[in-house]
Amino acid sequence: MKFKMQDKQNQLIERISDKHLVVGVDIAQQFHVARAVNFRGIVVGDPLAFENNEEGFASLLIWIKNLQKLNNLDTVIVGMEPTGHYWINLSRWLSKQNIEVVTVNPHLVKRNKENRDNSQSKSDKKDALVIADMVKNGYYSYVRYTSESFEKLRVLMSNRDVVVKRLVSSINQLNRWVDIVFPELRQVFKEVTAKGAIATLRLFPSPIELSIMEPSEIIVGWKSIMKRQPGLKKAQLLLQAARKSVGTRQALDAYKFHLEQLLEEYDLAVTQLERVEKQVSDVLNKIPFAKKLLTIKGISEISLAGILGEAGDLSGFSHGNSLLRHAGLHLAEASSGKWKGQIVISKRGRSRLRRFLYLATMSLVMNNQEFKAIHSHNVKVKKMKKMKSIMKLIGKLARIFVGIAKRNESYCPEKLQHLTSLAA
Repeated sequence: MKFKMQDKQNQLIERISDKHLVVGVDIAQQFHVARAVNFRGIVVGDPLAFENNEEGFASLLIWIKNLQKLNNLDTVIVGMEPTGHYWINLSRWLSKQNIEVVTVNPHLVKRNKENRDNSQSKSDKKDALVIADMVKNGYYSYVRYTSESFEKLRVLMSNRDVVVKRLVSSINQLNRWVDIVFPELRQVFKEVTAKGAIATLRLFPSPIELSIMEPSEIIVGWKSIMKRQPGLKKAQLLLQAARKSVGTRQALDAYKFHLEQLLEEYDLAVTQLERVEKQVSDVLNKIPFAKKLLTIKGISEISLAGILGEAGDLSGFSHGNSLLRHAGLHLAEASSGKWKGQIVISKRGRSRLRRFLYLATMSLVMNNQEFKAIHSHNVKVKKMKKMKSIMKLIGKLARIFVGIAKRNESYCPEKLQHLTSLAA
């Protein structure tokens, strides 16, 4: 079955009836602004500015009820931009009051702001009216409220991204420190983050200190903080490198202090990363279909957690193509008359979901025999470019994920092998 976006768009438009009060809310940190229109786009009532708290939300509800009563409208739909995190509390509060909440794309709001007055002017009242118009015309998306497990994954994976950035930053600074003070350390240890290299930096922070020591003293130092440590040969090589070091010998006290702080930051980031990944693993174990997705060779817990954290419950998607559109991986074409532009990926969706779908697919191409065979067939037989083949495999992965989640079935490698044999 092919997924048709046009059918969905028609349904969104048809849902807005003559009994609807369509409300647009311009979101801000402290004060929101609401405007209302009927199904034809005629402005109803005066604008309302309300605070981002319980009292403000209650005033919005009273305003909506009054407009419904005055205009004999039975149903309400409230649209808003998903601006940062400021919209979340309002949308959840309205949902608890049995009021339907939808979101509009901020990019489309910018594109549609001149529809009414043919002016590039911008204000909170105007933006709220533009949002209401867009909802009335069917340019909105449903708010996908996820269960607690999926929200936990999203928070944890967002936290993990922050920790990973800090870890990478600390590693880069450690590399810079080594380049300045002890560049020969890389002749002994390939990576600055190797356990032996980190232990050496902790115990002997400068080549001058190392150069006056004996190999046996270095080994004793390693044994004090490492369960498995390098041997005598590595210690002798380290001594030779230290005695021939061309690293700076000025301001060594300041460099030692800097190294001490860098190692503290590195240790903290490593510990926090281990803790957050442990939490991610625990949450995944509580999601029934996650265990079945992890049986696919090449899918890691981190990549799956990133996908589920951004997409939510995959069983709620009607088709794998819906997941691709949610990620912004659907295709966009520009053409006019005889001219036909290049077809590109729209990238109008969740960037973190795109990243994890791409990483998961690359892992499958390297580790999963079925995906590896399909990719090889695409490149060698169909003469596709490698990246185009990867994009097609991302679509296949999305359909597999949604199919497994919706039907609660296990991964079947034979189905992919059958497709590969037919293609061959």
